[in-house]
Amino acid sequence: MHCKTSHTFTLNNGATVSAIGFGTYGAKGEASRDAVVHAIKTGYTAIDGAWCYSNEKAVGEGIKLSGVPRSSLFITSKLWGTFHRPDRVPQAMAITLSDLDMPYVDLYLVHWPFAINPDIKFDMFNVEQVREYHSKGQFVDTTVTMKETWRAMEKLVKEGKTRAIGVSNFSISMLKDMLEYAEIKPAVNQVEVHPYLPQQELLSFCSQHGIVVTAYSPLGSHKGVGSLLSDSLVLDIAQRNGKTPAQVLLSWGVQHGTQVIPKSSTPSRIEENFECFEIPEADYKLLCDLHKTKSKRFGNFFLQFGVDVFGELSS
Repeated sequence: MHCKTSHTFTLNNGATVSAIGFGTYGAKGEASRDAVVHAIKTGYTAIDGAWCYSNEKAVGEGIKLSGVPRSSLFITSKLWGTFHRPDRVPQAMAITLSDLDMPYVDLYLVHWPFAINPDIKFDMFNVEQVREYHSKGQFVDTTVTMKETWRAMEKLVKEGKTRAIGVSNFSISMLKDMLEYAEIKPAVNQVEVHPYLPQQELLSFCSQHGIVVTAYSPLGSHKGVGSLLSDSLVLDIAQRNGKTPAQVLLSWGVQHGTQVIPKSSTPSRIEENFECFEIPEADYKLLCDLHKTKSKRFGNFFLQFGVDVFGELSS
């Protein structure tokens, strides 16, 4: 398996996307622009972004500077929660297309499965402020349903602003609800997937319904205790196969049936992350079983505010 050239996933609109994409979360300004340029020159064709990353202008500049035609790339962006009201969905898309300086994106995702009240002023990184709004019932926007948001997303496809639409951080029950009313089915569900959180049941459901799963945080978290990159099993498998821990984890993600979108601003890591290999079956099975003793979700951003997206407070 050579992910540079061969491995792709086909979306329900017939478009294909490469198995390894480039994530743009975290970097800003010139660092983001230069990382995108290097990623595209390395061979990445799928670029994953979002309005809330506050770097889409830099991403767009990087795409232009790469010299690769827009038509050869697959660009993803995401609808933030404050734009879920139907009249605000096209506004969000207009901002993204203006920042990226392009007439369309290939994929537009609902970033999180709930709406955020656009009428309050808050700093997303001021935990106490947001927690207080949520405790008063003012943070989550209950005036708009996902069905209404999705209808506005479908309109973007019909208008040619995006070629496919999808979701992110959706559970099986959320997808079941959406499939009941969707005229255009979600093409992708972008969720956290790695050996500590393999999401097998969700992957099986998505496969049955023609939904490609994109794995964010495929390397786990680089910070704090419990990093996947320093897991003893991952290190052993990397050494046995003459690969880096990151290459082991990304290759596992592709063999697991997901598109992976690692992020980095370091040129050598950008190149390293673009190489995947066929993990021997015995090693692959060991990685698949890792969650039985080390189950962990790294990215539950809203739990700190008391917003229980994944049902972890009640479980």
